[in-house]
Amino acid sequence: MQSPFPLSPTLSWLVDSAAKTARADRFLAELGTHLLADGLPLADGTLTLEVPHPLIARRSWIWRAASGEVIEALGFAPEAPAIEPGAMQPGGGNRPLLAGFAAGPVHVDTIGSAQGAPTLSWTGSRPFTPEESAALHQAARFAAAPLAVLAARATLTATVEAYLGKRTAARVLGAPLRRDIGETIQAALLYADLRGFTALSEDHPPAEVILALDAWFDRIAGAIHAFGGEVLKFIGDGLLAIFPVTGGAPRNACESALRAITATRAGMAHLDQERRAKGLPPLSFGAALHLGEILWGNIGAADRLDFTAIGRAVNLVSRLEGLCKPLGKSVLVSGALAAETEMPLIALGTHELRGIATPCEVFALPDD
Repeated sequence: MQSPFPLSPTLSWLVDSAAKTARADRFLAELGTHLLADGLPLADGTLTLEVPHPLIARRSWIWRAASGEVIEALGFAPEAPAIEPGAMQPGGGNRPLLAGFAAGPVHVDTIGSAQGAPTLSWTGSRPFTPEESAALHQAARFAAAPLAVLAARATLTATVEAYLGKRTAARVLGAPLRRDIGETIQAALLYADLRGFTALSEDHPPAEVILALDAWFDRIAGAIHAFGGEVLKFIGDGLLAIFPVTGGAPRNACESALRAITATRAGMAHLDQERRAKGLPPLSFGAALHLGEILWGNIGAADRLDFTAIGRAVNLVSRLEGLCKPLGKSVLVSGALAAETEMPLIALGTHELRGIATPCEVFALPDD
């Protein structure tokens, strides 16, 4: 039986199917396409969502009606004041993000009255009539429910990625929350920690210690991420990172791990210059690199899980890092990883590692 209150195809899509859209960019493109089919003279559209992220304050997607292309723009200013609800009225003269991309008239709808609410904006190929503005406003009202779903999904993803990293977050969000979920993978591993952190903690106020830790993690984690690795875990003043092997050949993962630690050394050298200029002690560190297989997955209690890496390779790389101080080196490389790189390394012989049955060939960087 036909509904006594028939909806347009656009509103029907918003009610029935829009919440199933996997990503915000596709939601914007499909909504724009539906509105075009309704006869609205759209040239471009934007969707803006605020997300809880350490660096990104908001994400915006820009849709081009002519090509169907969607591009993303990021806002990196969490301290910037939020736009007050009602500051940009539908059909008004304010020109938000679209102003830099299109010359047509702008229609803006803020979805809800809460601070940081999603915003839908449209530019027209000609001025919007009152009826067209009303239709866009009606579409925005019906978009509130699916946008709430998309915003919640984006919030969850951003939060999990911030704490776990992108690869691990994708695994956690895409698999059941059970202890038996995991897989064996081959990866280049990087284990590193600061030297003298206990003394630093004893001799300096907590706020200063936290600043030092953040500066250290910025340098090493930034380099790891820049070269395709992922920090699995921060462990006090140290961390464990992986560079998963893809395509069967481990060379790229090993080279990436070496480039990351080389970039870390350069970054820490620059940081130490800044600290000395302020009368602060330098931050020395030790790091080890190894190639091996790890079990990457869930461990923990029945109702409290951790997604991490375990296995002989993890044990070996942590023990190898413990040789940095007695050998007087900041970076040590296992024979397994050294065999997969063309970077010149200095052989330091074979060494026993505590708790590891087989002695390990050990190498150092040439300028260490």
